[in-house]
Amino acid sequence: MTSETDPRFLRSREAILNAARELLLESGPTAVTHVQVADRAGVGRATVYRHWPQAEPLLLEAMATVPMPFLDRPTTPTREWLRRELTAIARQLELDDVRAVSTTLANTALWDENMDTRRAQFAGILADRLAAALDDAEARGEITLTLTSRNAAAMTIGPMYYRSTIEHAPTDSALIEAAIAALGTWSTD
Repeated sequence: MTSETDPRFLRSREAILNAARELLLESGPTAVTHVQVADRAGVGRATVYRHWPQAEPLLLEAMATVPMPFLDRPTTPTREWLRRELTAIARQLELDDVRAVSTTLANTALWDENMDTRRAQFAGILADRLAAALDDAEARGEITLTLTSRNAAAMTIGPMYYRSTIEHAPTDSALIEAAIAALGTWSTD
């Protein structure tokens, strides 16, 4: 039996996880199967099964390792930074694989505790980052918020998520501007 501290075991595990992540980003969650991951990683299916007996935990771990660069480095003026960040999020949500991952995460979270934890973590990171940036902007006098900064993620990202997943349409700049304006009164208005 292979030890979980054996370097070969760890290398094959990492190769499998990298392959799963690549397939996830290229083709969406349905591509993360034992067969496709094994082919991509250059290992036998038995090796994939040894690490992840079921495909769902492998998908969950692959999703958990996809980095989330959004809203992580606020700059001033905040309104311009927010416009750039929301535009970047909107462009990502136009990609079929990103749309598939985000809807899979939201849907599976309804009955899978691990996915719900990941969903809550993802939502918390976005809400915390945006709230901190808006609180700082308010302290600098850039905006007078009309809602709590904790509700800002729902107000700004929610409409883009709806446009992407429900309407399957791109988010235009007018919707982004309306979402930004709805946050409060900007000193640059």
